Amino acid sequence: MRVPRAIPRATAAALLPVLAFTLVGSTQAEQAVTVEEARAAGEVPQEILDRSGFAPAVERFTRELRTAHDAEHAAAVVERHGDALWRTAVDRVGGAGGTEGDLSAGDDRPLYWARLGMTAALHRWEPGFTLAQDDRATLVADLERRSRGHHDADFSAGSREDAMLRVVVTGFDPFGLDGDIRQANPSGAAALALDGVVIETGDGVAVVEALLFPVRWRDFSDGMVEEALLPHYTGDRPADAVITISQGGGEGFDLEAHNGAWRGGFEDNERAGEQGPIPVPEGVPTVTPQPQWSDSSLDRAAIVEATDGAPFPVFDNTMVVEIPEGETEEVVRWDGPTPGSRARAGGGGDYLSNEIAYRNTLLRDATGRDVLAGHVHTPVLSFGPGDEVTDPEFEENRAAIVGQVEDVIAAAVRP
Repeated sequence: MRVPRAIPRATAAALLPVLAFTLVGSTQAEQAVTVEEARAAGEVPQEILDRSGFAPAVERFTRELRTAHDAEHAAAVVERHGDALWRTAVDRVGGAGGTEGDLSAGDDRPLYWARLGMTAALHRWEPGFTLAQDDRATLVADLERRSRGHHDADFSAGSREDAMLRVVVTGFDPFGLDGDIRQANPSGAAALALDGVVIETGDGVAVVEALLFPVRWRDFSDGMVEEALLPHYTGDRPADAVITISQGGGEGFDLEAHNGAWRGGFEDNERAGEQGPIPVPEGVPTVTPQPQWSDSSLDRAAIVEATDGAPFPVFDNTMVVEIPEGETEEVVRWDGPTPGSRARAGGGGDYLSNEIAYRNTLLRDATGRDVLAGHVHTPVLSFGPGDEVTDPEFEENRAAIVGQVEDVIAAAVRP
């Protein structure tokens, strides 16, 4: 995802905290609602939930949570409903088991808004037993990860053949919702469409496991990316490719060559901004000293060649913004960073798409694995005229982008 590279420091300092939304006259539990959860109560999110058939999933979770008689019971409820929400979303996008509602099957937004309805229920829940704040936070975190496929991305299942290439693909939630609450994210739609898919590569087959990530700085600071992706770099049988995807800012696909260790400060889905070096969490493998740059190991030229003639152009993006060694001013380099420079933006910018690309490729380098790793930016997914939650132009554009994502992944892992 690409956004403006900088915001004034005064604006960044004034950004809302994580738990910023307060209901007048509400109980203490009801006050603990995040900025994202507050949006979910709006007319458009509720229409998306109703028209997709996901509203009952939120209601069932809320109802069952109220029956929990202790923390262990609550954890079981979260586990069951978190896993089920992910599988329902994947099955809906993939056309398995039928599609409820009149919203098109390929839409990624029902999962996003349903998850927020469930986490809001967890935050507002007043159990009949003592529940420590840390224990509630653990339940929320488990629901987040399970409903994003983090517990489902397992290649050890009996149906997976060892001879298959193992490919991990990640996408993102919708973002920019204060500008247009209808926003979707084609990277999230692509991840849902690709989860469990077997891709013919010409010289064999590749099985895909997909995960989603939030558009929130705090989760990245807390190590969510490393927690989810590190298992695919370790063990006797690591993944063959780990490819991160996000929505870009143009009309084509960008293959990002260089990722920078810098956060530009733009606000996330909680209206929080972070500016400064990308923090690497303690306890995970890393490169010391932390490098300013990490690079894609995808064969970008081969991907460009293999997708020539596709609906959207594919570009090998080698641009960076750096402060050259011994200097103080930023400069744009079109052929990658120079030795000793300090990062200010990778080819993918200085937002969370650049950050997930940096964290992913840094894990590859830290573990010393010969794994294909890199980032793909999709074209912008836009609506047609009008203000409906969906329209034919939006659905056609999404389908075209998602279809080409699969072609890019196939070209990336082709032997």
